[in-house]
Amino acid sequence: MNFKHYFVCLTIVCLPACSLIETTREGSEVTLVKSSNVMGCTKLGTTHATVTHKVGIITRDDKVVTEELIIVAKNRAAEMGGDSIVAKAPAVEGKMSFEIYKCGK
Repeated sequence: MNFKHYFVCLTIVCLPACSLIETTREGSEVTLVKSSNVMGCTKLGTTHATVTHKVGIITRDDKVVTEELIIVAKNRAAEMGGDSIVAKAPAVEGKMSFEIYKCGK
């Protein structure tokens, strides 16, 4: 096997563990909380996050996929003026829904 084939194989094996989504500056200020922590907060809406959970025949690590879904939700919450998100259910095949709240000033 030449070097080019080795590199392609190594890339394919490592890709499922990579995080492809980045938190925005505003999104980094949004917190994932439990539903009991948003009593008295204003609900701004919901968002449905979707990320790639499978690359070809390789399924990406569930933990990495869930982390990316949370990042997407935090970024969207920040765009809506929210500061807190609550997961409505666990991730399924790269999809997850969140409620967005404004709890601070």
